[in-house]
Amino acid sequence: MPLLRRRLHPERLITPATPARVVPVPSRQGQPQPERARVVWRFSDGKAGHDSQSLGLVDALKRRTRVVAYDIPVRPGAGLDWMLGRFPAGSLLPDPWLLIGAGHSTHLPLLSARRARGGRAAVLMSPDLPKSLFDLCIIPEHDRPGPAANILVTSGSLNRMQPVYMTGSNRGLLMIGGPSKHYHWDHRQVAGQSARVIRYSPVRDWILTTSRRTPPGFAEHIRQMIFNRNLRLTVLSCRDTSDQWLSLQLSRSCCTWVTEDSVSMIYEALTAGIPVGLLSVTPRRQDRIVTGVQALVASRNVMRFSDWSAGRPLPRPRQVFDEANRIAREICGQWGCQ
Repeated sequence: MPLLRRRLHPERLITPATPARVVPVPSRQGQPQPERARVVWRFSDGKAGHDSQSLGLVDALKRRTRVVAYDIPVRPGAGLDWMLGRFPAGSLLPDPWLLIGAGHSTHLPLLSARRARGGRAAVLMSPDLPKSLFDLCIIPEHDRPGPAANILVTSGSLNRMQPVYMTGSNRGLLMIGGPSKHYHWDHRQVAGQSARVIRYSPVRDWILTTSRRTPPGFAEHIRQMIFNRNLRLTVLSCRDTSDQWLSLQLSRSCCTWVTEDSVSMIYEALTAGIPVGLLSVTPRRQDRIVTGVQALVASRNVMRFSDWSAGRPLPRPRQVFDEANRIAREICGQWGCQ
């Protein structure tokens, strides 16, 4: 049990980005009392892309109201917990106001916890289970969800990034994904495009970061290209960076290039509000993810490498992407935390 206590502790001194608001409810002495903090249970499958979405929503809620958030790692046995109406993983926690999950393995624990302890269940991305089981489904528009009272459609995935418009920066960022079920991968093609961006862009300094899907040989290939061509580039593996590192680098960069398989990173860059270029990789088939990326290109929110190499300047996004704050506003308006 001590181990459980350590893993499920509330975030250290969880402080909302805005000061706690005071509601006009007089105390016994006639003085207004601080608004009671709302308890959020955040279910995590340990995947960085999923955590980025759920943490982005938690952060946005903190900017609107007082929140105490607890992280609950998912574990086997959620089906039995649901049938028995129990949720032992939350036995030491206060009852939740909101339960949030991203990723299919969080859905059943989310529902088990709601059945045992109450609260409202919000799921990010389209669930495998019937959507009617959840109080709220927050689904990207490229998944084409049908209309329903409990569905909120987003422009891409939520994330922790806040819009920034840094002036005077001469630093660029390259974010590299890897093979996926939606895209093939050719590390020589991606490395060659990256080298051309670094060589011919007016940006002076570049940082390149990999992801968990990036093949092991890619970083070494890039390092060899640096040695051979004397490129101004620092290469960092995702394993050598912290959770907040990417957001910090985006806030300090004047532009970014992302491999188009990395949809979550594309939307993080778009949320930052800086110009976004796409390093091309070949789609496996025409599916919803590929169609969504093509829509971003068509709407001129991002630019492909081929268009940039033909002489077109890298533009800022035409659309404002601030979906985590928008969804938090909708939740507060609907469930009374204004």
